[in-house]
Amino acid sequence: MKIASILCVLALASLGWAQDNDAAATKVSQASDIIQQMTTGNAGIPDSVLTGAKCIAVIPHMIKGAFMVGGEHGSGLASCRTSSGWSAPAPFDISGGSIGWQIGGQSSDLVMMVMNQQGMDQLMSGHFKVGAGASVAAGPVGRSGSADAGWKAAILTYARSKGAFAGVSVNGSAITQDKKITKELYGNEVAFANILKGQVPTPSSAQAFVSAINNAEQSASAHK
Repeated sequence: MKIASILCVLALASLGWAQDNDAAATKVSQASDIIQQMTTGNAGIPDSVLTGAKCIAVIPHMIKGAFMVGGEHGSGLASCRTSSGWSAPAPFDISGGSIGWQIGGQSSDLVMMVMNQQGMDQLMSGHFKVGAGASVAAGPVGRSGSADAGWKAAILTYARSKGAFAGVSVNGSAITQDKKITKELYGNEVAFANILKGQVPTPSSAQAFVSAINNAEQSASAHK
């Protein structure tokens, strides 16, 4: 009985380690799929937003604590434009604040399009509240839509839940670097800004995310 119990504990510990070890790979896969799904079809993110964005942040399965109440939490990946293309993904956590969950559901996939230098600087700080240092607005929807609909906002936000897709309001949510996933992706602790500035090579395990952004932008540029 004792031996069986010990083996059971070891098996559970091994399973837990494997799940933790796969967290980064799962996040890359989910975020890549969301980019592809939310930038195709007539109801997607407008081409002008895609081609004009300075950074893109994706949060798979953002969870809310209660209907129309704060307590939201999620984690995701961000990438910014550099002189040599899109940067390697920088992992981050997002929590708290008030999110307008107009499209229903207990969780949503969230995409944040950073549209100007102010928003880019805020994101690169690795620790800021959305809407505090950089303005934020629900993004215009539709591939032929225009970024002008939210031209004053530093960050345009979108959400998808239960197949529905819409611009979504986000205010007061705190964004901080996810050091655990960062270490898993890069093998050690790397500064959030260094990743987004393109100073860190994209690991092969995260290439799918950068490729998804590149493909989305190329498709948007072809439609202009």
